[in-house]
Amino acid sequence: MAGRRARTGRGWDASPPRTGDASDPPRPPRGRRTEQQVDQPESPPRDESEVAREICLRQLAVRPRTRAELADALAKRGISEEVSAEVLDRYDEVGIIDDAAFARAWVSSRHTGRGLARRALANELRRKGVDGEVATEALGELDEETEAATARTLVERKLRTARGEPDAVFRRLVGMLARKGYPPGVAIRAVKDALAAQSAEAAEFAEQIDADALADAEGDLERDNRPLD
Repeated sequence: MAGRRARTGRGWDASPPRTGDASDPPRPPRGRRTEQQVDQPESPPRDESEVAREICLRQLAVRPRTRAELADALAKRGISEEVSAEVLDRYDEVGIIDDAAFARAWVSSRHTGRGLARRALANELRRKGVDGEVATEALGELDEETEAATARTLVERKLRTARGEPDAVFRRLVGMLARKGYPPGVAIRAVKDALAAQSAEAAEFAEQIDADALADAEGDLERDNRPLD
């Protein structure tokens, strides 16, 4: 019986060529660029103003920004103060940046959506770099009656799920309004009125509350704890 024919290595069972076979194209030495890479021109550096405008537009695509917020973003990306001022001045001229409109929209949105009072809103606008006069004008659109009505609405909403004795509920709700920036008088009266309408037990407790005296005491405490300039 004749022996099997030896494999030629050219069919389906051929082994793959080893690295360095003659059929492989030569590789350039490590650390050297090919002639094609050397001849390829490098892209010119981008204009700083163009980069600054691109940064601003990306920031504004997320949400409206104040001039101070955009200036801070440009500084963090290494844009010079001169270029930053030039770009932001131009955006001011064409209305892309409008701190007054931003402040008005911020006050309306945050008061309606989060129930924040003027004091809390003033702090937020200051942190965003809005000028004091601009912020005061925007906050002036939120009057005392609207603020008191919002406080009452917030309290009534919380009372639906509040548990505990009336005095404990009273303290929690006044604290909630204080954190949202409501003055002591507004907070105490809102909670007292809401408790008076809730139940007989809560109404009896509310009847004993001297809103004016408590508001004066809270105001004195705030002034004592206020840091000195």
